[in-house]
Amino acid sequence: MNIIISNSSNAPIYEQIKEQIKSKILSNELKPGDLLPSIRNLAKDLRISVITTKNAYEELEREGYVETIPGKGTYIASKNVEIIKEEQMQKIEGLIDTAVSIAKISKITKEEIKDILDILYE
Repeated sequence: MNIIISNSSNAPIYEQIKEQIKSKILSNELKPGDLLPSIRNLAKDLRISVITTKNAYEELEREGYVETIPGKGTYIASKNVEIIKEEQMQKIEGLIDTAVSIAKISKITKEEIKDILDILYE
């Protein structure tokens, strides 16, 4: 699995791993039932601590993206990708609602917000 760790990122390594795996799940690069590398193998490949990899997998499991079967490995959960995307949309809507409230208070126009969104999205 191709995961890139950035030393210049402010995000902890376990979070970088978690977010990249989540991205692969949401883009269907990883599908329900796919086996993830073992914690030890991924740690070895990335040249990081086993504990760091374990933390990433535990977070993914807590969030429902993976399932661990003792003695067999960690698999992409069968949770529907559409449900995951809907959860993400709800988070985005909440953040945008906050941004719009701040914009209204600051007299920032809808067009200015759209311009900001266009710039950030690229």
